[in-house]
Amino acid sequence: MNKIMNYEDKIKEKLLFLYGSKNGEEVFNRLMKLLDSYRKKIPESQFQFSEKDSVLITYGDSFREENRPPLETLGKFLNSYLNNIISIVHILPFFPYSSDDGFSVIDYKKVNPELGDWEDIHRINKNFKLMFDAVINHISSKSREFQGFLKGEEKYRNFFIEVDDKMDTSKVFRPRALPLVTEFKTPSGIKRVWTTFSADQIDLNYKNPDVLLYIIDVLLFYVEMGASIIRLDAIAYLWKESGTTCIHLPQTHEVVKLFRAIFDMVAPHVKIITETNVPHRENISYFGNGNDEAHMVYNFALPPLTAHTILTGNAKALTEWARTLQTPSKETYFYNFTASHDGVGVLPATGLISENDINNLIETTLAHGGKVSYKNNPDGSKSPYELNIVYFDLLNDPNSKEPIEIQVDRFVASQTISMVLKGIPALYYHSVVGSRNYYEGVKKTGMPRSINREKLNYRELTEQLDDEKTLRGMVYKKITKLLRIRRGLRAFDPNGEQIIHDIDERVFTVERISPDGKEKILAILNVSDSPITIPVQKDYKRDIISDRIFINQITLNRYESLWLQQYPQS
Repeated sequence: MNKIMNYEDKIKEKLLFLYGSKNGEEVFNRLMKLLDSYRKKIPESQFQFSEKDSVLITYGDSFREENRPPLETLGKFLNSYLNNIISIVHILPFFPYSSDDGFSVIDYKKVNPELGDWEDIHRINKNFKLMFDAVINHISSKSREFQGFLKGEEKYRNFFIEVDDKMDTSKVFRPRALPLVTEFKTPSGIKRVWTTFSADQIDLNYKNPDVLLYIIDVLLFYVEMGASIIRLDAIAYLWKESGTTCIHLPQTHEVVKLFRAIFDMVAPHVKIITETNVPHRENISYFGNGNDEAHMVYNFALPPLTAHTILTGNAKALTEWARTLQTPSKETYFYNFTASHDGVGVLPATGLISENDINNLIETTLAHGGKVSYKNNPDGSKSPYELNIVYFDLLNDPNSKEPIEIQVDRFVASQTISMVLKGIPALYYHSVVGSRNYYEGVKKTGMPRSINREKLNYRELTEQLDDEKTLRGMVYKKITKLLRIRRGLRAFDPNGEQIIHDIDERVFTVERISPDGKEKILAILNVSDSPITIPVQKDYKRDIISDRIFINQITLNRYESLWLQQYPQS
């Protein structure tokens, strides 16, 4: 009872901060009624991260078959090819939508009928934990809510942000090279509405407590429907104040802390992950004090740093950065990924590698058939925001005559980095199945991000995965072998210790220690395209991946990874 009261105190404190004493009290009472209505509907569950956990990032229709709902095909693929390999599935927005491949949500509580239904989601949930997207910074212009706003319905009158001449937007941080404000015709005249990402994605107005309560209801509904992890999409832009950057505002952090307190109270198994594609220091601010905000943050610096490391054959920058990685508590984790449905952000690499190194990544992307997306700056200039390219092709020139075996080894080396670093590894579906650039998609949509969002024919895909001589078969076999091995090593528990070693600039070395200190693994990766010989490290002699034992020296082949266990074991 005291614990519940403590959560209630936290919740009330945050609502008073956001809405003042009078309004905050009223919102608190309404929220308590909402939470009471969900208590009995949310199933009791236990969920703590361990070495057995890794994530597949996928769309609901990434895999397609004729005459079968895509979500059913996704479940088939997961059970056939990733069962007991991947433990968590992040299904990107699977709701009815109007643009941006799902991120312009029309109805938060419905499954897109073109994908399937809630039963399909529940069937996947039988064998895998699920991550749902909460696309709550904005909503589709085709949504019932925004259409009600345009019609002047009282309920939705303050659901969105009207921009007038008094509002100072000169300092607003822009993640896109698109207008901040979009004009809409209404019966009462033209309304100028805040649209951070596109004219079809209308920002919600969290200064209106009705909006906050509406979204909390959505989040709790997702938990009721089986979500163990809630991904807060584009959360950094949630709250707007005139004359500010409108990113990372104190109110935004307070809203995330409010969500955390609510889940701690009624669904303590649920984890929150924040998606903030910004420089590293700003990104990790969403950990809060380690117990009051996000459980996980995307390790956004990892994709550009990994690409820089593999392309240069030099691990110095990655090693120096990895040494700084710390989480504020045992309840906080890095979400280690190299590729996702979005591009490779370059902002997170700012200050970690030189401007010249970032330009080299940009030039390589263009040379390998990719695109570069830009953002608007307050001074009117533009700067690179993200690299749009399949990660395999970022590291391998599609026009190269280099043997495919070398290209596969280079790519798998990049994925190994996310598996050995402390945290939760997450792999995009195209990384697991060895996809290349999808140029046809870019032509069809005109969107650079489509290059990395191809939907795959299930029969053709599985034929290639089952053939180890194909690119897809080679990538799948090597990636899944590493994930299987990783699941059995307690040293990779995210609550264990991590020590970064500096053996050679061509080698990235991570020592992982289980929480009880009984198991230690020394993960050594050759990031270069040539063999390297180094002395045996301490008493780490047996490689678990290849089952080789080293006596005096260790030879690593090009892009080879060794996971060395102490031998003989104590």
